[in-house]
Amino acid sequence: MQKLNIGVGVLSGVLLTAPLLGIMYLANEWTGLPFAPFDLFDWITRVLPGPLITFGIDFMIDALRLMGLSVAGTAKTAEHISAVLNFFAAGAVVGTLFFVFFRFRAVWPDLTSGLVVGALVGLPMTAISIAITQSTVQPLLIVLWQMGLFLVWGVMLREAYIRTNPGYGLLSADEGQPDTVHMIDRRSFLIRLGAASATITVASSSLGNLLSRAARREIEDERDASMTHQTEQSIGPSFPNSDDPVMPAPGTRPEYTPLKDHYKVFIRTSTTTIDGATWSLPIFGLVENPQILSLENIRNNYEPRDQYVTLSCISGRIGTSLISTTKWTGVSLQDILADIKPTNKARYLDMTCGDGFHETVALDLIASDQRIMLCYDWDGNPLPIDHGFPLRIWIPDLYGMKQPKWITEIEVVEDLNEGYWVKRGWDPVARVTATSVIDTVAVNAVYENNGQQLVPIGGIAFAGARGISKVEVRTDDGAWQEANLRAPLSETTWVLWRYDWPFTAGNHVVEVRCTEGDGTPQIEESRGNHPSGATGIHGKEARL
Repeated sequence: MQKLNIGVGVLSGVLLTAPLLGIMYLANEWTGLPFAPFDLFDWITRVLPGPLITFGIDFMIDALRLMGLSVAGTAKTAEHISAVLNFFAAGAVVGTLFFVFFRFRAVWPDLTSGLVVGALVGLPMTAISIAITQSTVQPLLIVLWQMGLFLVWGVMLREAYIRTNPGYGLLSADEGQPDTVHMIDRRSFLIRLGAASATITVASSSLGNLLSRAARREIEDERDASMTHQTEQSIGPSFPNSDDPVMPAPGTRPEYTPLKDHYKVFIRTSTTTIDGATWSLPIFGLVENPQILSLENIRNNYEPRDQYVTLSCISGRIGTSLISTTKWTGVSLQDILADIKPTNKARYLDMTCGDGFHETVALDLIASDQRIMLCYDWDGNPLPIDHGFPLRIWIPDLYGMKQPKWITEIEVVEDLNEGYWVKRGWDPVARVTATSVIDTVAVNAVYENNGQQLVPIGGIAFAGARGISKVEVRTDDGAWQEANLRAPLSETTWVLWRYDWPFTAGNHVVEVRCTEGDGTPQIEESRGNHPSGATGIHGKEARL
């Protein structure tokens, strides 16, 4: 009986938590009330030590790669699933403890017991939501809503205990003891509970999804009907290298990443949404002329800069999909600094973001490179919501962990404030390491030239703003052969390369390496991504 009771406690906790999740999700999409599972997950990732967070990130990436899934396309979904599963696990644990406690005490839980359990779970969860949520709903409404839900959840857990314990019946409101003993069919009750749970969960989640898609469309439409991004094809003839004779091997990734495929990495489970019409950027601190800039000010009062940019994530492994290329438009930070006039003591810009991220940029670095920009457009349209609208920074030669999105304020300071990921053990400089990747061994595109059958092999090479001077390919540990390089879109984008391999039938291993613009060879030694970015040789197996 004891083991059975534990199992029923687990099941009851899960079955009652599912509709709780669905209702919270619907309320989040309908009214903007917090979604507690995401808030809990975000809070956990803030308070855990850096090494544990790094372990979790690496574990998720390795799991996705093991399953053959694109890290760029599925990482955020995996986070969402993890957050929901964590919440389910918490519900199962509380349900188990509730059942075991009253089973061993051999007492009958009254209504107060259910309310106490709901409060013990709801109070810390509500406190976390208020502390970390991005919701604009008044805190009092959040407290009333979430506490009400958790109190009902606790009462229903008590009801599940009553109805799944043979020999017990409904409590007498006066005596707190069974007034009549009804032998409860445990299985029938759990089936009914499961059916009700599934109905509420599916209905609320489905409606929440509809509201989510509608709200997203409304936000994008309100920004401007002309902001529709190109997603299915590249700009083509407008590319600066459109006349280059080197054509990518079939199967090479697009030279210009469609925005729907651009990788997304941010510290919260959900996207930070900022109203561009009311957003403003205060720039203050050690300056002679503090400013509060609107998006319109930035767009209209400063000369725009365009730059084709490849951005990569420091968490990526060798051969990562967490790297993308698009066209950025913004204003040089040098122009902004010229207006705010930092004082002699000023050394850094301390940037705060809408999602709680922060990063510091040295004024000396900005003074040395006019390309460093506050960016407001990608692909000729305002930044996508998922990628930092209304404003983010770009710094050549650095990983994405140093490129804050959703910037909400900038303070000019004297002392260094280590950035979000630096405090969690990642490289304080985060300079991009040279990498080369084989995208394709195009065995289905074999062609003949002068009696020799050739297999096109292709991919990318990237070394930040340092450029690529050479890419070499070898098969089966043979001699390195130089590949053809396609002219890059700019000095700050990846280079596409192609090598036409005179193959022989059989199983082969193809490898690639690159050399930076100044002749520095790619680091061939295999090294993990933490703390400074992965290094090593990328290879692919080919069967011909």
